[in-house]
Amino acid sequence: MSAPTTAAPSSYKGIFLFCTAIFLFVVMDTIVKVATESYPPMQVVWARNFFHTVLMTLFMVPSQGLRLIQTNRPKLQIIRSMLLLCATISFFTAIKYVPLADAGAVGSTAPLFVILFSVLILKEKISYRRWGAVIVGFLGAMVILRPGMTEVHPALFLVICTAIFYALYQIMTRFLSGIDNPATTLFYTSLVGTVLMSAAMPFFWVAPDLQGWLILIVIGLIGGVSHFIMIKAFDFTTASTAAPFQYVQLIWMAIFGYAVFGDFPDGLTIVGALIIVCSGLYILYRERQLGKA
Repeated sequence: MSAPTTAAPSSYKGIFLFCTAIFLFVVMDTIVKVATESYPPMQVVWARNFFHTVLMTLFMVPSQGLRLIQTNRPKLQIIRSMLLLCATISFFTAIKYVPLADAGAVGSTAPLFVILFSVLILKEKISYRRWGAVIVGFLGAMVILRPGMTEVHPALFLVICTAIFYALYQIMTRFLSGIDNPATTLFYTSLVGTVLMSAAMPFFWVAPDLQGWLILIVIGLIGGVSHFIMIKAFDFTTASTAAPFQYVQLIWMAIFGYAVFGDFPDGLTIVGALIIVCSGLYILYRERQLGKA
């Protein structure tokens, strides 16, 4: 009889780092929501990318040098970065108007769109069980959006756009896997966002005071540190092992939304979020089962 298997200590370390990154991303989103009360979302997106790029330049250029910008697929890097930028613009604009928990719940549909685009773009074969899980997940999103039942803020539909852009971003990441250094891919992500948003800033800029500058800088730094921690997490565990812990962000968003803004998701939002989470976890379970086959 074989001994029962347990997760390796290094895997626990990876899960801890992954959850830490998720927590920091929620902290960043909370500060973003505060910042958008005084500054245009586009300016906040600029800060998110600019100060992230500054942080990466200071810590990675000395060790990586020109290798940091050497890519075998520059067009794919730019397209991938633009998709993430569109997702960030959509999400930052949305949370200016809607509660964090509501935005997080609808945004959790991203894995469902990944499945859909895997079929349409990557031509992957998807079983009827996984299709069923995708349909159930979208029904959960409809419970939250409740079309025709009550009036919901139009910004919630921007979160759907966020999920779509982020799913396409993940598909592009698959294309780049094994082609470029992960550090190069991460650097291009913030660099492209910085260049494009800097070009747009003359149309949106609101001069920050000292407190405003500190808030904008902190947003970019937390974003950069969070990405670094998440990359380190995958040195100790696999993406499939860490993925279920992504949904911890919904709990943190509800906590921060209530503590900072006095917002708490209503009953239907909680039910819809649970449906989406269960759908996503089932998809992860099926992917693991297929991986063992």
